Amino acid sequence: MITTKTMTLAAHYSDLPVRTGYAVTINDIDIALFKVTNGKVYAIENRSPHPKGGVLTEGLVSGEYVYCPVYDWKISLVDGRVQAPDVGQVKTFQVEVEGDNVYIII
Repeated sequence: MITTKTMTLAAHYSDLPVRTGYAVTINDIDIALFKVTNGKVYAIENRSPHPKGGVLTEGLVSGEYVYCPVYDWKISLVDGRVQAPDVGQVKTFQVEVEGDNVYIII
């Protein structure tokens, strides 16, 4: 079975704040975009993996991590994994930046 991935325009690079989440919805999937201080853009599922966790665009960003705004879980923007001793993972999405356009591949 062949799965086709689609590159969808998600935002403009110039509109993304540094170290602050930016929420988008693509194909009914809530996604959080984060532009970190080195200019790289990450896209992850916009929900903490904690059963009662919060929306990750409301979390604090430090380096390549975002902190769940409710339970302070440290979540990697690179691979979506929660830092030990907590356990969990959010889905990550491939990002392509072309000029001022930020695309997410789903």
